[in-house]
Amino acid sequence: MRDEDESQVLIAGRYRLLEPIGRGAMGEVWRGHDEMLGRPVAVKLLLEQASSDTTAAARFRLEAQTAGALNHPHVVGVLDFGQHEERLFLVMELVEGHSLARLTRQPPERVAHIAAQAAAGLAAAHQQGIVHRDIKPANLLLDPHGTLKIGDFGIARFLDDPGAALTATGQIVGTGLYLAPERALGRPAGPPSDVYSLGCVLYQLLTGRPPFEADTALGVLHRHLDAVPVPPRDLGVRLPPAFENFLLGLLAKEPEDRPTAQQIADWFAGGAWQGRPEPLPPSQEPAAPVPPPPAPAAVTTYRLPVREASRRGTARTRGLSGTGKKVAAMVAGVLLFVGALLAGMTWFAPDRSSAETPQNPATGTPSPGTTQGEG
Repeated sequence: MRDEDESQVLIAGRYRLLEPIGRGAMGEVWRGHDEMLGRPVAVKLLLEQASSDTTAAARFRLEAQTAGALNHPHVVGVLDFGQHEERLFLVMELVEGHSLARLTRQPPERVAHIAAQAAAGLAAAHQQGIVHRDIKPANLLLDPHGTLKIGDFGIARFLDDPGAALTATGQIVGTGLYLAPERALGRPAGPPSDVYSLGCVLYQLLTGRPPFEADTALGVLHRHLDAVPVPPRDLGVRLPPAFENFLLGLLAKEPEDRPTAQQIADWFAGGAWQGRPEPLPPSQEPAAPVPPPPAPAAVTTYRLPVREASRRGTARTRGLSGTGKKVAAMVAGVLLFVGALLAGMTWFAPDRSSAETPQNPATGTPSPGTTQGEG
């Protein structure tokens, strides 16, 4: 089957190829039409020379399996997979529009919107244990409504080995301009690797250039490992400081220092990139002012029934002031003391007993002026 007459061919008896819209190392993508359902589709065909390459065929099958396992609005959907005349094919939803490769020096508002969508798609893949490994502008597609979709999972979820970063000819598995430092060292790719690559793409969208460039592929890898990215403000890009700091955090050299894809999606979608003040954690919030105590409410009291005499006594007692009560208590105490004193004098006074009353020695009668006791 020759390329020039493929537009006359129905793949699997239903997908008509219309025109080529892309070509890569392993396959080519055609605009197609699903004759059975009457809808536009994208058909990816494995190149003839790659069909005999078992590794290429395995990657092509894996792309179908990994992308087919994802159902997310920001991931290109896989509709069908099969083989036609010894060539594998993959049918995907057609994204009318263009890739991010056409965009340069975009305003922060648009880049933030793109970042939120791309990170949400990556988060969905990472939750399924899928690492894309080739995030770059050409693989991020925008439809006419501004909706972003991640495509081309051709090298997704392949395990790295010490020789995976560079082939014998110096070609990089994944695109060197967006390759994470750990990938440059031949370490296994993980979700943080996709985050780093996304950071490189966002940096390029804002500044018009990737964060690291060099004359050779090896030179680019060294810069990913050792160089510090130039802050966008030094390149004349006006960004909120929060946006710039967060972006540089995506380009951290150590994977554990980067945020997750889900954190990126939430951060951009929530508008934090604008640098709006955020509330402090609850433990740091100042204590709320204590409101003044409310005015005492009216209290209803209930009086127990008492006898009339007790009521009158109570009324008299209530009529005394605080000072009057103290004076009355002092007078009562003095009277009690005087009474006790008189009682004691009476009790101990001498009576008229002959044994206690002195008598006149001449007459035997009591002496005048003494008190007689009772006989």
